[in-house]
Amino acid sequence: MTVDLTYGDEYFGQLGPFEVDLGWWSAVDEVVARATEAAAVPVLVARLVDGRSEDPGHGGRVRYHAEALRRPAGLDAGAPDEGTAALLGPAERRAAWATPAGLRAALAWAEAELAAVGRPQAGPARQIRTWNLSGIFRLPTATGVDAWLKTTTPAFNAREGEVIELLGGVDRGLVPSVLAADPSGGRLLLDHVPGEDCWAPSAGTVADLVPRFVAAQAALSDRPADLAGLRDRTPRALAAQLTALLDRLAGESDLTPEELDGLAGFAADLPGLLDRLADCGLPDTLVHGDFHPGNWRSDGARTVVVDYADSCLGHPALDGLRPRAYLNPEAWQHHARIWTEAWRRHAPGSDPGRALHLAEPLHHLSYALRYQEFLDHIEPSERPYHEGDPASELRRVLACGPVARRT
Repeated sequence: MTVDLTYGDEYFGQLGPFEVDLGWWSAVDEVVARATEAAAVPVLVARLVDGRSEDPGHGGRVRYHAEALRRPAGLDAGAPDEGTAALLGPAERRAAWATPAGLRAALAWAEAELAAVGRPQAGPARQIRTWNLSGIFRLPTATGVDAWLKTTTPAFNAREGEVIELLGGVDRGLVPSVLAADPSGGRLLLDHVPGEDCWAPSAGTVADLVPRFVAAQAALSDRPADLAGLRDRTPRALAAQLTALLDRLAGESDLTPEELDGLAGFAADLPGLLDRLADCGLPDTLVHGDFHPGNWRSDGARTVVVDYADSCLGHPALDGLRPRAYLNPEAWQHHARIWTEAWRRHAPGSDPGRALHLAEPLHHLSYALRYQEFLDHIEPSERPYHEGDPASELRRVLACGPVARRT
């Protein structure tokens, strides 16, 4: 791992290489620690410059641009070579927080907002994650309870503060507390949620959280005006968006002619699937969009759902299916049973179990569309995170089998 260090308009060369256990390239806390030690001043990562790995997004050789928060007296400034200057220069679709100025502006906004709510910042921000989708910072406050700053791009993400307000109006304990929000700037300041992320949720956590989330979705389904501003991922919208996606991917992906023919057949048969799904009797509602257990956080007494950037208007089975990839077969069966029973209570006469089965190809289609949104809104150096993801999800659509054979 190497780091190109700047301070404002000055360039202080490349730090490293360092041997670090990177994991995800976006998890930059160790990168920050090594660069800060080498520069002898506080440093934060602005963005990924280049990443090369057999498993894109993880490990390999990675290069970052970092900004010193004070001028590094122990390093000499100089002019970068032509190639480095091009890599560090402006780029179309760069995230606002991925520039030194944008990074400083986001942190200054958070500091001012914390002061305004009586929780003045009590130390430097700790940078947890930064990539094309978000920047995450943990901020100590004078009350002893940390706050969290999240930055996203408004052009392709939900207004998380508004989504949290909607869900919190039904079940306040289901969501984190919003301290401040700047929707147009893509900034959100949240109170700390104690506990751990539930990557391997207990049966009790599932039995508590899933019915509460379903209850909130059922309540919000009766308030369509409140959901009107959400991105449309309803089944009919997914079907319409598939045609445009296939037209693009025919020339932009490695999908084979046979796979494209199979997807065209899926699109032709989709109206019948949508009718059968509608017959299951579940309403369109607010969908979390990434309802895997890593976005559930619990301290053993309370479980909170976080990360609403992917929220949309859609079929609730899209959320119901999301945990499947993260659970072993026994845990998945438990989750599916709890989810199905909850929806039967809130939609009498419905068939949630059948809806889960029918919606599986739509679940993968929704992610193909979402990943394409990522690619359409991020700069070239960030594309390795998601390159190929739309095609991969469409292959999973095909793996679900012909629409005509879905009951």
